[in-house]
Amino acid sequence: MPTPPAEDRLGLAGLVATAGYARLLGLRFAAQWGDGMFQAALGGALLFNPERQADPLAVAAGLAVLLLPYSLIGPFAGTLLDRWDRRQVLLFANLLRGALVLVVAGVVLGGVTGPGLYVAALSVAGVARFVLAGLSTALPHVVPRRHLVEANTLAVTAGAAVSALGGVSAVGLRALFGADDAGSAATVAVAVLGSVLAAVLAAGFRKRQLGPDGTDDSRTTARAVATGFVDGARAVAGTPSVAASFAALAAHRLAFGVNTLTTLLLFRYAFTDQGVLRAGFAGLGEAVVLAAAGLGVAALVTPWLVHHVGRARTVRLALLVATVTQLALAALLSLPAVMAAAFVIGMTGQVVKLCTDAAVQGEAGDGVLGRVFALYDIVFNVGYVIAVAVTALLSPPDGRSPALLAGAALLYVVGLLVHDRQLRRAPRP
Repeated sequence: MPTPPAEDRLGLAGLVATAGYARLLGLRFAAQWGDGMFQAALGGALLFNPERQADPLAVAAGLAVLLLPYSLIGPFAGTLLDRWDRRQVLLFANLLRGALVLVVAGVVLGGVTGPGLYVAALSVAGVARFVLAGLSTALPHVVPRRHLVEANTLAVTAGAAVSALGGVSAVGLRALFGADDAGSAATVAVAVLGSVLAAVLAAGFRKRQLGPDGTDDSRTTARAVATGFVDGARAVAGTPSVAASFAALAAHRLAFGVNTLTTLLLFRYAFTDQGVLRAGFAGLGEAVVLAAAGLGVAALVTPWLVHHVGRARTVRLALLVATVTQLALAALLSLPAVMAAAFVIGMTGQVVKLCTDAAVQGEAGDGVLGRVFALYDIVFNVGYVIAVAVTALLSPPDGRSPALLAGAALLYVVGLLVHDRQLRRAPRP
């Protein structure tokens, strides 16, 4: 059944005028610009650096080291977001991330490869996702609940677009500083600006302004952290709409993992320039811009679709469009097809993510919100890394594999079926 509209729209001006929202939005923009800048700069250093070579398994190993460790401890870290002052978390986590970005820049400058580079980058990635989880859990404290869907749509979509802008900035700075280790290190170092600005904005909130409102003192913090995974999983399983949204998001992230590795390999080894469409690192930048444009379209259409057909049908429509797009990409497997798919998959994936965010923020209690969002991080990243790893084992060196791309379409179909099944079951007490 369609989800009935639960909010009256404030619009951009009304949201920005809401106490605390503009500052939290600026904090998100600064943090995600720095994230996009750092990730693109590091990706350029590893994949498109003439002083380094990368094969599919090396790319998969890098992504696994970057994403898996924090994802596995995420539910326990999420417990801390439900007990610690989130304003303090956002302040000091951003300062820590800025310092770690400079460490990674030094490691890149020194030409370090393998575990040394991965561990340094892992530290930045882990703190960055802790910041994003903190931003998500803080949102209900600066916006009335009836406006959460609209506020989250703007924050998440615009934040992702700003992250893409950070990636494009890295492409431009890399052209200025150079593609070798020294130039890559300089580009990585610039990302510290996002962390510094985010910390300054976090300092502007009052203590406890961002929650949590209260904590359960019947358990010690150590015990609460130890049970974080169970608490988050129980909260998700007990709410069919949240579980259904997680299933849809998992399907998208698995398919997106397949697309990510094949796209990187195609741009690195298979494609050549076609008119305004570029291969190599510049072409990857164009694909990021198109994906960001898809995010913008998602921000416009998601609230309208949810209002008219409900959240469940909106998610199903997005998964269906993604399925058709994947099949077309598998059949064509050309540079123009990849660019078009970047836009459509960026749009449909963001629609699914926005609906999942709305389900979690609107239907999970504030007392477990940090743990649920940490579990969200597992779904978001572990599935992605698993898909990248499997793709690395099965993909040819240049990424030309229609069968793998068609397999990603099947993942979307599975997501559709599980999403429907979860919505049909009764909530657990």
